[in-house]
Amino acid sequence: MTAASTSFGDRLASVFAEFGRLCVGIDPHAHLLREWGLEESGAGTREFGLRVVDAVAGRAGIVKPQVAFFERYGAAGYAALEDVLAAARAAGILVIADAKRGDIGTSVEAYGQAWLTPGSPLEADAMTIAAFQGVGSIAAPMELAEAAGKGLFVLAATSNPEAELIQRALVPVENASGRTVSRAIIDDVKEFNEAQSVHPFGSIGVVLGATLDLARYGIDTRSPAGVNPPPVLAPGFGHQGAKLSEARSIFGSYAPATIVSESRAILSSGPDKLANVVGTRAEQVRAEMGSEIG
Repeated sequence: MTAASTSFGDRLASVFAEFGRLCVGIDPHAHLLREWGLEESGAGTREFGLRVVDAVAGRAGIVKPQVAFFERYGAAGYAALEDVLAAARAAGILVIADAKRGDIGTSVEAYGQAWLTPGSPLEADAMTIAAFQGVGSIAAPMELAEAAGKGLFVLAATSNPEAELIQRALVPVENASGRTVSRAIIDDVKEFNEAQSVHPFGSIGVVLGATLDLARYGIDTRSPAGVNPPPVLAPGFGHQGAKLSEARSIFGSYAPATIVSESRAILSSGPDKLANVVGTRAEQVRAEMGSEIG
């Protein structure tokens, strides 16, 4: 595969400059399908997703379809997801597939090919991925993302309470007291990005929950983020309780690379008000976070 002419970091910076940092989740929960008057089916998720795309187009620059809500309808759900992904990308919206895949060897390579290969039926601009087996285990999709102008967001510090024990656990390192698992993931991602050609941001990002005290996870947001800093996908705003007014203080030196992700707080406004809510929230995010990249 030949290298893409435009990196994911370049495209993300362009989105920030034009639309700001809001990412709208496409999460067709069963209760939202009912509230929107749609069937709990693949057809219902397709209509839901396309309505969100229409509402976002021209108002915000990023969407994040939650793959699980489409998968539960089997082949019909995947067909719906393919249509939603294609419609969003055709509208010029940056698409992050929230797939949270992870494995080793050829299996994780195939996951990357499914979501990141240009022309794939499930082509997205980036995907979420897990590195429980170590960041080295996802080397193949990392390299694919860099070559294809795509992005990855590696789970590093997530807000579910069950994850805290593992993510705050210490990883032994030579002649040192160790780093947390979260910090080790970020360090490995930064090392990969710094080895690539210069972009505004690296192609490989991390997921950091906005409701967390990141210092407890060994993440120092006061220190410089470094060369080619990892983009940060930050769920937790809106319904989960993180306040937009505190976003800069939460993410510190990572704030210029942070994507503000909201789903239910926006989607619960319903299809008739959705476009206005997206536009208003996008402006609020821009006012709080700005559009500068460093």
